[in-house]
Amino acid sequence: MNWYLGNYWYLLLLLLLPWLGIVLFNYVKWKNRKKNVFAEARFQNELFEKKSGFSKILPLLYLIATLFLILSIVDLLSGSEEVKSKQKMNNVIFLLDVSNSMNAQDVEPNRLDEAKNIMVQTMNKMRNDKVGIVVFAGEASSIMPLTTDFTAAETYIGGIETNVMKIQGTDFLNGMRTVADKFKNVAKGSRKVVLLSDGEDNEGNEKAAIKLANKEGISVISVGIGSEEGAPIPEYVFGQLMGYKTDVSGQTVISKRQIRALQNIANETSGTYVDGNNLDNATSQIIDGLRKTSTSSESIVKSNNAIHYYQYFLAVSIFFFLIIFLFNPKREFNI
Repeated sequence: MNWYLGNYWYLLLLLLLPWLGIVLFNYVKWKNRKKNVFAEARFQNELFEKKSGFSKILPLLYLIATLFLILSIVDLLSGSEEVKSKQKMNNVIFLLDVSNSMNAQDVEPNRLDEAKNIMVQTMNKMRNDKVGIVVFAGEASSIMPLTTDFTAAETYIGGIETNVMKIQGTDFLNGMRTVADKFKNVAKGSRKVVLLSDGEDNEGNEKAAIKLANKEGISVISVGIGSEEGAPIPEYVFGQLMGYKTDVSGQTVISKRQIRALQNIANETSGTYVDGNNLDNATSQIIDGLRKTSTSSESIVKSNNAIHYYQYFLAVSIFFFLIIFLFNPKREFNI
């Protein structure tokens, strides 16, 4: 803890102590001199009241009381204080599928925008949590570290498009690896993932992703977006619709939501599966899932507010002045 003086200029008041000592010493000499002028030494015991033992230490008590009074004025401070608090919180990473199939428009306006809206609305209902964002397709990348700055998170979300990943496909394992790396400094009990995807598992790494999640203590709430009927996958060039994705035979590819992998990932990691086609219901279910698995975390907060100790010095000063008051009934330098 850092210590410093609040009103350090008042240390100059310490110069009063030797001056006070000199005053008391000269007062004693003056009083004795006056006694000698008034009467000879052999008559003084009869003429003057006999000095008490307390009177011999009275000057010292005055000096000590004044010293602590000055120290209370100077005001000793410490720079900060530590406050421990327990609160329920989660560290939540949104793992967002940005494969081209997320451009399908079987959910208005499209699957990706629905997922982004779910993320934003979920964060608006979160309390005390940290959030991060990882996007994945055939590869994965973290675009925002864990933070409590939800405003910044919304900005990042707004800029996400399917073209942010050069390698397309849907590889749950790569996404989970990136998530695990971002959780390396987070206690396992508070590692939560909200996986938003249409569930098309192109790489077949669902079981490997589950195994990694369990090993790293990650709980997954999976959100399936898209319809079972499916929709064609738009293809864009510089933001312009150029047509729809076709297979090798020239037939238009219909992308359908596949919930099996998403349900397995959620069930095997102590999470829950959520239907993401209804924005409000999906958001409420995600929040409920996070609250059920939230853990109590003790955090230490350092406050920059200075702690004052002048009251202790003032109490000592008052104590000595009180002794002087009680044991010196004549209220004088009876020396």
